[in-house]
Amino acid sequence: MGALHEGHLSLIRRARQLAGPKGTVAVSIFVNPTQFGPREDLSRYPRPIAADIAKCREAGVDLLFLPDALAVYAPDHSTWVNESLLSTGLCGAARPGHFRGVCTVVSKLFNLFAPDIAVFGKKDAQQLAIIRRMVRDLHFQIKIVGVEIHREADGLAMSSRNRYLSSEERAQAPVLRRALLEAKAMAKAGVTDPAKLRARVVKIIESAALARIDYVEVVDAETLGKPTMQSHKLLIAVAAAFGKTRLIDNLEIPLK
Repeated sequence: MGALHEGHLSLIRRARQLAGPKGTVAVSIFVNPTQFGPREDLSRYPRPIAADIAKCREAGVDLLFLPDALAVYAPDHSTWVNESLLSTGLCGAARPGHFRGVCTVVSKLFNLFAPDIAVFGKKDAQQLAIIRRMVRDLHFQIKIVGVEIHREADGLAMSSRNRYLSSEERAQAPVLRRALLEAKAMAKAGVTDPAKLRARVVKIIESAALARIDYVEVVDAETLGKPTMQSHKLLIAVAAAFGKTRLIDNLEIPLK
């Protein structure tokens, strides 16, 4: 959605690598109105278009798509793409309609570009899982590639919304990463009980005075549901607000 940072550029570099010297790398920048709720930050979402264009050019992007809302949604638009299982929890529970907007716009972009490969960041693990499911269920002939989270030096996941944080909020925001790493250490020591991992993450995040937890969940990394004996990997997903800025982060834990 623009306001490009090093995390976005890592996706472009991965796409360039996958495309090879003869392939084409395309980027879309579109602040999608249908994935924002009525009280969310659509109007103030950063749109430094000139800087974004320059970054894309420097990164070797071949095609940049910068539509306005009317080019994507007709005034009487009435067709939606909705995933109804993976989207119900985590961010989907707090943001009704969000993933319907995501699936609809991503399917539109897939139809317009017909890419061989599409690259997405792992920071929004739920979004990535939903897009994989949509591609499977609707038979898009597209390979989805996930790229690891790009972080600041202190561990905070890079986000276009980080610029909203006050200096004090920014100083406390890395608590999300610290909490996840503590859970990882517990799992490495043999503690993989979801309730115990969740309790530890919550306790650490609550130690930051400015953090307001939206959710902390430990789920099956593939189904996003309750872990079972058949689960191969856990996903610890967190969302918390610092002031008016909502941040997300996650960590995958392989199971033996």
